Amino acid sequence: MARPIILGVVGDSATGKTTITKGLVEILGKENVTHIGMDDYHKYDRTQRAEHGITPLHPDCNYMDIIAQHLVHLRNGEPILKPVYKHGDGTFGPPRYVMPKRFAVIEGLLGYHTQELADTYDVRVYLAPPEEMRRAWKIKRDTTKRGYTEQGVLDDLDRREPDSEAFIRPQQGQGDIVISFRPNEKGEQDHLDAVLTLREGLPHPDLSVVVDAGGSDGITIDEKNGEIRLFIPGNVDRDRGAAIEEAIWEKMHFASHLRTERLGEFTVGTETLRSESLAIVQVLILYHLVTAKAAVAVGGDETSSRSERGSRESNGDTESTSAAAS
Repeated sequence: MARPIILGVVGDSATGKTTITKGLVEILGKENVTHIGMDDYHKYDRTQRAEHGITPLHPDCNYMDIIAQHLVHLRNGEPILKPVYKHGDGTFGPPRYVMPKRFAVIEGLLGYHTQELADTYDVRVYLAPPEEMRRAWKIKRDTTKRGYTEQGVLDDLDRREPDSEAFIRPQQGQGDIVISFRPNEKGEQDHLDAVLTLREGLPHPDLSVVVDAGGSDGITIDEKNGEIRLFIPGNVDRDRGAAIEEAIWEKMHFASHLRTERLGEFTVGTETLRSESLAIVQVLILYHLVTAKAAVAVGGDETSSRSERGSRESNGDTESTSAAAS
């Protein structure tokens, strides 16, 4: 088996990491994905953190050396014995033996903290919603799923702010794709706008033709200083969202078996909803994962470099990658 392709999804607490990764894992197939949350690598449980006066956002509160070591093992196709942190009560469970699979999805707070860590990933995503919305998401999540009171979450946010500024937000510079979901003009939480910054580190698919054909639906794309900025309104029409998704799927026709109508799904309580902006974000990430997988399968690890992926695609070398990505 060719080595796993590693996706990193990094951002502060409650930025939507799990929402992004859950959909990707389901599309790729749970049997094909090693899904790891870096919170498992905390040094201290919830009580010990309070005693030490340290937050989970600080590198000293995490086994950063073991995280780096385990990522290298996974990249080399080697199993790991992963620690387990239980968010429900803030304690640790027994470690879990994890075998590498075709893809590894790694989400967490400090995934790009060092250059050594950042260089391990094939695709680096950073999530950066507006701070006011992130705080609201964290209050809702931690009070309903993690046993905190609202005042406790607010106090925790204040304690964490210096570490967010020092250690979390600077990692945005390592993102190949920086994603900011934000409220639309009507403030609808179920139809968030998405602002994507696509950087030169990866060869992104050309979406200009599709966007230019959109007319007055609000989708825009522009390029400045080597970065592409794509704006997708949360209330974009389903047909227009599907057209952009189709343009990306056409660039990875060798992975057509992955096509699904479940892109963009998310849950609120027990209700399953759909977001066109989320669907476009997920299919764009998926594009980079499967093209990287094809490049590694055909040409080995050396051929999987970011620049060489683009040249392979532009040379039309997709016939030989069909089996590799399937």
